[in-house]
Amino acid sequence: MRSHLLNDTTAEQYRRSVTEGVERVAAKLATTDRPFTGVTVDALSPRIDEIDLDKPLHDTAAVLDELEDVYLRDAIYFHHPRYLAHLNCPVVIPAVLGEAVLSAVNSSLDTWDQSAGGTLIERKLIDWTTARIGLGPAADGVFTSGGTQSNLQALLLAREEAKTENFTDLRVFASEVSHFSVKKSAKLLGLGPDAVVSIPVDQDKRMQTVALARELERCAEDGLVPMAVVATGGTTDFGSIDPLPEIAGLCEQYGVWMHVDAAYGCGLLASLKYRDRIDGIERADSVTVDYHKSFFQPVSSSAVLVRDAATLRHATYHAEYLNPRRMVQERIPNQVDKSLQTTRRFDALKLWMTLRVMGADGIGELFDEVCDLAAEGWKLLAADPRFDVVVRPSLSTLVFRYIPATVTDPAEIDRANLYARKALFASGDAVVAGTKVAGRHYLKFTLLNPETTTADIAAVLDLIAGHAEQYLGESLDRAS
Repeated sequence: MRSHLLNDTTAEQYRRSVTEGVERVAAKLATTDRPFTGVTVDALSPRIDEIDLDKPLHDTAAVLDELEDVYLRDAIYFHHPRYLAHLNCPVVIPAVLGEAVLSAVNSSLDTWDQSAGGTLIERKLIDWTTARIGLGPAADGVFTSGGTQSNLQALLLAREEAKTENFTDLRVFASEVSHFSVKKSAKLLGLGPDAVVSIPVDQDKRMQTVALARELERCAEDGLVPMAVVATGGTTDFGSIDPLPEIAGLCEQYGVWMHVDAAYGCGLLASLKYRDRIDGIERADSVTVDYHKSFFQPVSSSAVLVRDAATLRHATYHAEYLNPRRMVQERIPNQVDKSLQTTRRFDALKLWMTLRVMGADGIGELFDEVCDLAAEGWKLLAADPRFDVVVRPSLSTLVFRYIPATVTDPAEIDRANLYARKALFASGDAVVAGTKVAGRHYLKFTLLNPETTTADIAAVLDLIAGHAEQYLGESLDRAS
């Protein structure tokens, strides 16, 4: 079995195996004509269940044939222009190359003696990102697995900086459409069940700063401790951006940690046209960015950034076998000193390769394209009497629902929209997401593919309307 270990004696076998795998994927990408086959759980499960993992095939080609049957054939392909559902982006080739390199070398980014140059590359990218944000010369950060972990670490730092031992007195303020990880993080951090105060949003789904000011004042009057305000730079459902300058002013007035969850909107940091939409982010104490959302990177690639590097000490623990205290005195840079993780992939390499091949402007141009596409999509929806669209996009998300001309029962309209989404997914012709607005079911386009066109959007809208009309027609037939 040593023949399968990657080393100097198996380098040629490695080259052949990886090339064969790449050729399979490339062929699949070149011939995929829809984002999904429509396979069901009931159809796919037996094919996987019948595989005996204790009986290996002993042949790469045979394993790839099997993989075609149980995965590649029916995978959901984000590169297809009619994948319009979640915050999944098509990926750029330099990043995929970086993925191949980092997987083979397999550096671990926790300590210098496991990564060497990898440590310095990650630190350089952290400095690059904090400079793009404008956090100042004392800023720092670390790569993470994703926005949820980044938000958790930011709120951990905020909790420690609040300097109180009575966690039940701590309060976190976030908009009613903020990411669920804010409440999840509060629970994981041992805060009380009422710790997260939900702030209402305006018609554009942005946090109402008047309401935030009122809640901060009430917090002080009640003798509670305002731990953090979480502003969102691109909400998951609407792509809405909270009024960051006004929120920053309130945080400064009340002495509250300001965290900006820009997991989605971080693409604006590279934008050539829309950077001003995220103005005020430079005043944050911490920021979440997900490169794997709007920098066109493979999952996972995220980071948490802080204005004051000293606050990262709250995540620092020393283990004699790993990062003993003497290493600090010897100025050996260990990233585990900043991270909630220990063993950690060299995900920073993907962004490094992307910047070195494409440059930041190349990323920004792609993100600007999807923002422009969303603006055009909004015009289509606003002009189409079949649909109700919620907000004009700040980023690349459109939330809407089909409104039939002859049916007025909101519950029946809900069912028609749910049916349309399910039927569209089952057909494999397109993939769209869904959410709720004021208790009603809506559909959602998350446009992150520059290859998607307004013609694609129009075609998918027609498909949605067709499925919804089919459901309503059958519903009327059943009722009669």
